[in-house]
Amino acid sequence: MRPVVLVATCVLLTAACGSPQAAPTPVAAPPTSAPAAAPTPRSAAATSAPAASTATAPAVAAPATSAASGAVTLVLDASTSQARYHAQEQLAGRNLPSEAVGTSSGVSGSIVLNPDGSVVADQSQIKVDLSRLSSDESRRDNFIKGNTLQTSKYPTATFTPRQVQDLPTPLPTSGQATFQLLGDLTVHGVTKPVTWQVTAQFDPSNVSGNATTNVNISDFGMTPPKTGPVLSIQDGLTLELIFSAAREA
Repeated sequence: MRPVVLVATCVLLTAACGSPQAAPTPVAAPPTSAPAAAPTPRSAAATSAPAASTATAPAVAAPATSAASGAVTLVLDASTSQARYHAQEQLAGRNLPSEAVGTSSGVSGSIVLNPDGSVVADQSQIKVDLSRLSSDESRRDNFIKGNTLQTSKYPTATFTPRQVQDLPTPLPTSGQATFQLLGDLTVHGVTKPVTWQVTAQFDPSNVSGNATTNVNISDFGMTPPKTGPVLSIQDGLTLELIFSAAREA
């Protein structure tokens, strides 16, 4: 009986030892075959994401570049319009600062407004002849024009309006309104954004009024002047435009 038992035991051991070797055959399927296809859709998704972001980026509103039907052109009257600066200066022999005021009558230009109040920027500009600035002190004027503004090189200041705020639409033909005019001011070859506070009176053929804004001399690459009795001038200025403009359809 013992030989039979030994034979049977060997057979069972042989089967048991052989079964683990056979099992790996079905498990041997390439473990990387399933994940290998996955990177393709992930790569495609990563590539398409920036395109979707670019497509949905918010657009920046731009000023109107062409006049719509019914647009109104305001043409400045050079014979009555003036530009002024107001500066606080300290004079020799005086304890308190005083105000210096310089005026130029060389103002020209026009503003084109669409019926919805938008500004046609490429058809709108106001110019001031800085070489015609004058005040109550000729030495101050000569120094400012020759050394500060350098009017022989930069004779003109320009303002390009780009947006109007709080102006009633359509443009009134009577009464008074206060509003803001935003745009770019160029002086001494430097351009800066400014906002004018405007008070205007309206009639069917004319718009007149006053506009002011505050700027710093140094913002335009200039140094506040000192000359003769003028010990110092503050960096901050108030610019003023006194205007009268004809309405043209």
